[in-house]
Amino acid sequence: MRFIPRQFIYILVFMAIVSVCLALFYRHEKKRYVTIRIHHMIEEVRYIAAGNFHRQVEVVDNYELGALAVNINNIVVQAQKSMEEERMAEKIKNDLVTNVSHDLRTPLTSIVGYLNLINEDKYRDEVELRYYTQILHDKVTRLHELINDLFEFTRMQNKGLMLHKEPINLAEMLDQLAVQFHIQFQQAGMECRQNYEVRHPIVPADGRKLVRVFENLISNAITYGKEGKYIDIKLQDTEQAVIVDITNYGEGIPAIDLPHIFDRFYRVEKSRSEYSGGSGLGLAIAKSIMDLHEGDILVSSDMESTTFQVRLPK
Repeated sequence: MRFIPRQFIYILVFMAIVSVCLALFYRHEKKRYVTIRIHHMIEEVRYIAAGNFHRQVEVVDNYELGALAVNINNIVVQAQKSMEEERMAEKIKNDLVTNVSHDLRTPLTSIVGYLNLINEDKYRDEVELRYYTQILHDKVTRLHELINDLFEFTRMQNKGLMLHKEPINLAEMLDQLAVQFHIQFQQAGMECRQNYEVRHPIVPADGRKLVRVFENLISNAITYGKEGKYIDIKLQDTEQAVIVDITNYGEGIPAIDLPHIFDRFYRVEKSRSEYSGGSGLGLAIAKSIMDLHEGDILVSSDMESTTFQVRLPK
């Protein structure tokens, strides 16, 4: 049996003691570091909980505490998002109440005023009475359209609204609409020009809702494009979608208004709603219908023309 030098044994014992001391020191320092980090995170979380959601917990390592900090920050981000959505919902509700109240008050005030005149016999003759009743009819009709648009828009905002899709021939639909608006075209002194690159473009769509989109766009083109005398309806067929362009040649839409043209109650000319009888919801409803169809509706305008483009996926 070979003899082991005593000095070597001392060295081994010394190294073992040093290793144990280092391990204990490392464990102590790690525990102290973790304690400091936890206290620091508690303070930061307490600061965030006081309503300072712009603040996030500092991520300084990739271990358990780092993962905890990342998860806390994710919670803060989600809380910020939820609060922003709540603020936006509150603003939308307030805007809706304000706009609806204003748009309802205007025709109702006129209706009450003219009914009082009639009720108090404050008219000269039968002709003036008929004039008052005609105004009342117009105001009631506008009020009816506004309420219908409001209900329709509310329904469109319901994401659970089901579409009853079936194969739709867009060319046939547009032809029927051109016939439907024939009298309005004549009264406005306008001509509808149709240019179809394909005669049988078939898309899966809810026909009743899709008609509402094109009725709104053609009606707007008549109302605001009379000076141009023409409305062009162009139909294109691509591999991915069927595209319909409706163009009028009246006064263009200012560039500053284009990004907001599909916002509810937004009007390019704030004073022209009374003239047109519009509710300010038509284009918002059209946009909602296109969203439900997973399609798109775009607008472009310059000094010479305004074009609304509808894209329906095949």
